[in-house]
Amino acid sequence: MTKIVVVDNHGQFTHLERRALRDLGVDTELIDNETPPAEIDADGVVLSGGPDMDRTGKSAEYLDADMPVLGICLGMQLIAEELGGRVDSGDYGGYADVSVEIVDDDDPLTGTLHPETRVWASHADEVKELPEGFDLTAKSDVCGVEAMSDADRDLYGVQWHPEVAHTEEGEEIFENFLAICESA
Repeated sequence: MTKIVVVDNHGQFTHLERRALRDLGVDTELIDNETPPAEIDADGVVLSGGPDMDRTGKSAEYLDADMPVLGICLGMQLIAEELGGRVDSGDYGGYADVSVEIVDDDDPLTGTLHPETRVWASHADEVKELPEGFDLTAKSDVCGVEAMSDADRDLYGVQWHPEVAHTEEGEEIFENFLAICESA
């Protein structure tokens, strides 16, 4: 059975990320973000959302752990910042229901949602510049980088929260990430 760990970055919806994976039949575990990658045995990692980039513990170490990584909100921002992208305050601010345009219908994470989907996202902070090697996979009128992927390294990120009921096709994001983990 495929195992995906959820790294807890103290987000208010982190437990829902684990539940969404468990509901798909995935062996999943919520782990503290101070847990080193060498201490886990998993096929994939979800870097959860959270309130503060300064409280992400060892999350960045998972980017070199040779397994697929999905960053959600703060998790995506951490991926971008650690790999040379730029994160800054968003123009919009707090949580909102947003219509997102999927710009890459071949992307293994978001492509099945093409041409657009409705999501629940926080835009207090957001990726402003993609790291080298990443492709823009989704955007909106609110945020220029709603999702990004580096399929060669199996690193993916979404600004929105696929684990909440307000996101129309959130379960599909987790299904797609599961498929990525199973084929890695």
